Amino acid sequence: MWNKLISGIRTGKETSTSTTTPTIGRSHFQRDYDRLIFSSAFRRMQNKTQVFPLPGAVFVHNRLTHSLEVASVGRTLGSMVADELLNLYPSLPQLAEIPHIVAAACLAHDMGNPPFGHAGEAIISEYFRDNCEYLYNQEKLTKGEWNDLIFFDGNANALRLLTAQLNGRRAGGFGLSYSTLASIIKYPYESTLATKNKFGFFQSEKELVRRMADALGMHVTGDDPLHIARYPLTYLVEAADDICYLLMDLEDAHKLGILSSREVFDLLLPLASDEQSSAELHDNLNIVTDPNERIAYLRAVGISKLIQGCASAYMDNIVKIERGEAVLPLVKLLPKTYLDAAERITQLSIQKIYKHHTVVEIEIAGHRILSTLCHEYTEAMLHPKRMLSQKLISRIPEQYHNSAATPYEQLMTVVDFISGMTDVYALELYRNITGISIPGIVR
Repeated sequence: MWNKLISGIRTGKETSTSTTTPTIGRSHFQRDYDRLIFSSAFRRMQNKTQVFPLPGAVFVHNRLTHSLEVASVGRTLGSMVADELLNLYPSLPQLAEIPHIVAAACLAHDMGNPPFGHAGEAIISEYFRDNCEYLYNQEKLTKGEWNDLIFFDGNANALRLLTAQLNGRRAGGFGLSYSTLASIIKYPYESTLATKNKFGFFQSEKELVRRMADALGMHVTGDDPLHIARYPLTYLVEAADDICYLLMDLEDAHKLGILSSREVFDLLLPLASDEQSSAELHDNLNIVTDPNERIAYLRAVGISKLIQGCASAYMDNIVKIERGEAVLPLVKLLPKTYLDAAERITQLSIQKIYKHHTVVEIEIAGHRILSTLCHEYTEAMLHPKRMLSQKLISRIPEQYHNSAATPYEQLMTVVDFISGMTDVYALELYRNITGISIPGIVR
C-alpha cells in the first residue's frame, strides 16, 4: 500500500518515468518543499492576516510565519511516525520520505486562503450567495459550480493555486508530487457534499483528484459526487496545524497585552506538565524568571508533548488509517488531561482573542473591501465589453487572463485574483477603484 502512497508522480509530468525517489541529492518531496518556499505565492503570505492585524510595534503571526511553524511541527511529527512505520515495514525505505512530504504539505496548506484571515473565506462565500444566485437559477452554473462559490474554501483553493496552469506558465502549476498534494486535501470530497462550508476541491480540480486517487491507490467511496478516502498523511498535516493554532494565538495575545502572563501560564502549564517531567519542568521554570521566556518555554514543551501524543494516536489507529476508514483528528484522540487543557484554551480564545476589538475591526474592514472587489470584478468579468469592465480587467495580472468561456470560469478568475491578494494590496486596490485614493493626487 505505502509503495503506491509515496509517489513521485507530478502534475504536468504524469507520463514521466522518473517517479522513483532519487538516491543522490534531493528527493522529489524535498524538491516540493523548495519549490514552495521560493515561490512568490508563498512569500505573499507574509502580508496576509492570521488572526491579529498585521504588525505595528509588536510582530504577530501572519500566514507565512504560521505556515513555517506548522511545517516545523509537521516535520517532527512525520519523523516520529516514519520511524514507527519503518519498524513495521522495513522493506519500504521510501517511508523515510514522510517527514519531507508532511513538511511540504504544511507549507502549502494555507496558500489558498484569501486576505483578512478566515473571515475572508466567509466574505467571498457570502458575496456569491447574495448576488449571483440568478446564474444558478438560469442554469448557467451547475450545482457543483454553484457550491464551489457559495462555500468557498481556502483548502480547496490551495489545490487550485498549486495545480492550475496559469497563462504563460507550464502545465501542472507548481508541478508538485501527488503525495504532497494529496496531503493537503483535508476534506476529500467535492462541494456538493460540503459540511459546515468545508470541502476539498473545486469542480475544476475534480478530475485531477480522481487521477491522483487512482495513482496513489486511494479508495473512491463515491463517484458522483466524488468522495475519496483520506490520504493517510493528511492526518499529520492537520495535527500540526491544530497544534499551532491552539498555542500560537495565546502567545500573540500575550505580547499584545490582551492576556496576562498569569492567564497564559496557567493555560499552558497543564499541556507541558506530566508525572514524568513535572520536576524537571518546575526546576527550569524556577531558573527562568522573564515572563515572555517562561511562556515561550511552556509553549515549546507543550508542543513537544502534543506531537508525541499525536504520533501515538496515529500509530494506535494505523490499521484504520491505512484502510481509508474515518478517524477523528489526532488532537481529539489525546488523553483527557490534554483535551481538557485544550478546551480551556479554545474557550478563552473565543471569549478574549477572536472577539477582541482589533480582530473584529479588521474583519469589518475586510468585509467592505472584499465585498466591493468581488462585486466590481464579477460585474467586469460577466460584462467584459463595458468600458469600465475593460479598465478593471486590465488591472488583473496577465497570469490570470484566459478565454473564460463559461460563467464558472469567469467567476473562478475573480476568485483566483482576489484570493491571491495580500491585505495591503486588497486595501490599495479598493481605495483606487472606489476613488478614496487617486494615484498622483496628493491631499
